[in-house]
Amino acid sequence: MKRFSFLVALIAILGADALAPQGPKASAKPAFDLKKAAAGTFAAMTIASNAFMPMADAMDYQYPAAFSSSTVVAEKVVREGLYRDYEVDIVQETDDARSTFKAAKETKSKKGKYTALLAVLIVGSFVIPMAQYFWYVRDDDSSDQFFAEDVPEPPKKKGGFFGRK
Repeated sequence: MKRFSFLVALIAILGADALAPQGPKASAKPAFDLKKAAAGTFAAMTIASNAFMPMADAMDYQYPAAFSSSTVVAEKVVREGLYRDYEVDIVQETDDARSTFKAAKETKSKKGKYTALLAVLIVGSFVIPMAQYFWYVRDDDSSDQFFAEDVPEPPKKKGGFFGRK
């Protein structure tokens, strides 16, 4: 790790020529640009260091066993007894696969009840906040003052330039 940080510092020092005096370049364009080559090497090393992770980290990226085709049905577990250890087979219980849905006829007959309940909830969600707002502003007379009929006349302008006639 120390070598890597030394390499990064060396590249930064060699590549930093912003404060150096910039004179006219006497030579032609070199065959390759050292700064671009160093930056490309640094990028390649960064990508490669993430690609080859240890196998212990790679185990975290596997799919869970529940999504595989080989599902465990029974598991052997070692238990402690009074005199010795013994193995026990733990059998997996299965879910009840029977269909327990209501019949289509029964669902259709109660559809109106649930439609009415949903309509009441939706209308209530609009009406209740509006009623609450009007309850809070019922004593406020700022709109009456804004739309009042008796508007005072604006002050009369003095004639001429800078108040002169």
